Amino acid sequence: MKILMLTPYLPYPLLSGGQIRTYNLLKKLSQEHEITLFALIKENSERQYIAELEKYCAKVKLFKRSHKPFTLKNILQTAISSYPFLVIRNHAPSATKAIQAELQNGAYDLIHAETFYMMPHLPKTDVPVMLVEQTIEYLGYESYANRAKKWLRPLLRIDIDKIKRWEKYYWEACQQLVVMSEEDKQFIAQEIGSDTKIEVVANGVDLEWFEEKKAAIPTEPTVLSVGTFKWLPNVEAVSFLVAEVWPLIKQQVPNARLWIVGNAPTKEVVAFQHKDTSITVTGGIPDIRDAFKGAHVLVAPVFSGKGTRYKILEALASETPVVATPIAVEGLAVKPEQEVLIGADAQELADQTVRLLKNSALRAELAKRGHAFVGKNFDWDQIAKKLDRLYRSFSKPKSDH
Repeated sequence: MKILMLTPYLPYPLLSGGQIRTYNLLKKLSQEHEITLFALIKENSERQYIAELEKYCAKVKLFKRSHKPFTLKNILQTAISSYPFLVIRNHAPSATKAIQAELQNGAYDLIHAETFYMMPHLPKTDVPVMLVEQTIEYLGYESYANRAKKWLRPLLRIDIDKIKRWEKYYWEACQQLVVMSEEDKQFIAQEIGSDTKIEVVANGVDLEWFEEKKAAIPTEPTVLSVGTFKWLPNVEAVSFLVAEVWPLIKQQVPNARLWIVGNAPTKEVVAFQHKDTSITVTGGIPDIRDAFKGAHVLVAPVFSGKGTRYKILEALASETPVVATPIAVEGLAVKPEQEVLIGADAQELADQTVRLLKNSALRAELAKRGHAFVGKNFDWDQIAKKLDRLYRSFSKPKSDH
């Protein structure tokens, strides 16, 4: 089949969950299908990675969007547009014309769009559209808005209402909707009144790749926090960790260290290490395995957003024990006290983390069970096969002539 795939990022290098997912699926699906990739970029330097993606794609075309989100142009456009800021900042006018030309000339069987905010680039077309929602965007922004400064909340609410309206519109408009978990499927089914075109194709993890790296655990008890900071729930999570959970951990384990790793840390996140010498903020690192293999425990105090979290899967694949909120492991079907430890608030998260830091036997047991769980349930081969079956459901019947 001929597939036109649209992504709001270049799926390489592997710095975010979206990039990891798309890259691994491209590797697998390109063995069965001819895939053309149209991707948005912020910087021309990203073009150096085209060759890596051309190994798996028939064609790769890139389109520039604004480098910084909060430009005057983006803000003014959002103010007068029915579209939310998320769509405006991820809009590349040249992409729409290029997609139209590609569809006219290409005899495509299916359009695969990652995220609803790629959908406005599509012209009117008879080619069926599969929309993949890695998360439910408006829920993540709602949680952020609830904690924002009072004067900002009404403005955020207007924009969130726009996100919700358009997200729901595209859920209904596409021919196939793919989500990350059964919980996401049920949530969206309630919103649109049907689950007939919604399928779960979960996230995966490259277990062999994580196994290649040996552990390098430091002598001091080290707590890890991971998450790209372009996603607001991650900023919210690490802020809660530093303000509410970390002081409680240090009371019981005074020599503990907190290591914060994630692409594009905000000024506020970087400042944590200046206020507290037990905290190190590295930002993005070339090989995420070094983070997971260099800590005693991952703590994930996520309180908002949908979708499944790569950091949890990657920690389990790395045999790094996990302490998380219930939302952080939603959709993964992990069992508390078997593969992960769960804490619903700051005190519980701190207590569970301390419990692990002080008990090497428990760390080893959780690590072993978590690793086995990921190998059984989140292998990319299985996940690609499910998406392949969905692709084939849209294949055109062969002509007799």
